[in-house]
Amino acid sequence: MGGVRELAAPFVVSGPCGVAVRDRLKHLMPQDEKVLRAVGEHQGRLASRDLRARCADGLEHGAETWASRKRDLTAQSSSRIAGAITKATHDQWALARRCQAAHIRNLEAGIRTLRYRLSLPIGQKGTKQAAGGYRSQGEWFHKSRRLAALEARHATAVRDRQAGRVRVVRGGKRLLNTRHHLTQARLTEEQWRERWEAERWFIAADGESGKRFGNETIRVTPDGEVSIKLPAPLAHLANAKHGRYTLTSTVAFAHRGVEWADRITANRSVAYRIHRAVDRGRWYLTASWQRPVVKTIPLETARARGLVGVDTNADHFAAYHLDPHGNPIGNPHHFPYDLSGTTAHRDAQIRHALTRLLHWAKQAGVTAIAIEDLDFTTEKTREKHGRRKRFRQLISGIPTGKLKARLVSMAAEHGLSIVAVDPAYTSMWGAQHWQKPLATPHRRMSRHDAAGIAIGRRALGHPVRRRTAPPPHDRSDRAGHRTAQARPGIRGRDGTRPPATDHAPGGVPPNGTRKRGPSASNTVRDAPSTHQWVQDPLMRTG
Repeated sequence: MGGVRELAAPFVVSGPCGVAVRDRLKHLMPQDEKVLRAVGEHQGRLASRDLRARCADGLEHGAETWASRKRDLTAQSSSRIAGAITKATHDQWALARRCQAAHIRNLEAGIRTLRYRLSLPIGQKGTKQAAGGYRSQGEWFHKSRRLAALEARHATAVRDRQAGRVRVVRGGKRLLNTRHHLTQARLTEEQWRERWEAERWFIAADGESGKRFGNETIRVTPDGEVSIKLPAPLAHLANAKHGRYTLTSTVAFAHRGVEWADRITANRSVAYRIHRAVDRGRWYLTASWQRPVVKTIPLETARARGLVGVDTNADHFAAYHLDPHGNPIGNPHHFPYDLSGTTAHRDAQIRHALTRLLHWAKQAGVTAIAIEDLDFTTEKTREKHGRRKRFRQLISGIPTGKLKARLVSMAAEHGLSIVAVDPAYTSMWGAQHWQKPLATPHRRMSRHDAAGIAIGRRALGHPVRRRTAPPPHDRSDRAGHRTAQARPGIRGRDGTRPPATDHAPGGVPPNGTRKRGPSASNTVRDAPSTHQWVQDPLMRTG
């Protein structure tokens, strides 16, 4: 098949390197909320000024400008708060630069497609590998206008990147644009303003190993008592020694609470962030810390006990259990989720579906889960898929980035490894080779179930198809009985069919010697044979 691209080799995904847990700050007094609002507004203004200064520096940024900005912030807060603000600013600027580069690549992909299709004659048919020409003169004209618009956007983005100019909105661009569509968002101006201000607050502090309970700015004791080091202009609001304010609320991390307690007892660094969920009217405290990178197991170890192949779709995970030889075991399993509604609802749906998937994988006795190395970075453009708007919305709705992060983190807690495979042709080849053979009156096989088998077989090192290079029809023993169920080098994978001990086709005994001559005619048989041909286990095909 000449048009098939070279497939990337499967690999074991590295484990998580960080942990974050969250708990609600319950039963806050009005004075507590007043102090938190004042701290958030004050430090939010400092963060906005620092981000503006960092964006103005552009590519001229260096250690001296960083130190100068930190000195200016220290005078209005503290050294630790200034360090947290500048670090958050640098992270936000670097994220904007990465997004800018991705935007440029996306524009370049669209421009290439438009130029290619505009160069073809009108009405020329396309192929599976490349699109054809446009269907009419009018469509060609409108696409030429769009090409000019994309080229202008690309030129502007390239100039900005070369000049080190980025566009960042503290609080989020989406929330900013919502201000112009309050009716559609079902918000009043006061409600939007409250959300906007809460998103721009800054109440966070990085941890410090060796300091008391791992953080001097926001300190949480083993008993759950939370205290904040107030910035200098707000020191008059302190209700404890050394300019600190102690909240009446306490926290207790139900998830990973023991690990958190061990860290703060040993005075190891823990970063904290306090934020307010305006839609719920609640305050939350998030604790996060780094952990040593989990060492990935060798690929052969992950394959030793078989694995679960998972096909990611817009509304469910389709999973199939495979043994080390690539044979499907049992029936397919579906783990549905609903990606409509708010961001919190979608996030919860993904988390619940992954939890059910991981629990089932543990019950199956595997040590690894195989999943496609999805990205879809260049697969969502209008130029690539044309009028297939529904399909573009479908692949845009698959939460690839969040799914990767959550799956790796949650799988590590269950002692499971993740094997990433090349996603090319898994759905097509899976449906071609596995959907129909496994369908029975009591088992319904979908295209997604077959894709899960293809993903699992690719992770195990087997071809997707069940059998390769079938022998010729005249004499199969001459070419050998070939199978794809065992890896190369295993005895019996590529060899002659072994003689059966209980069956002698054509009157040939197991030792291969013929006791009588051939009959005059082989078109009539006296009775059907009651013997069965026993196949070698290494050559099992399904």
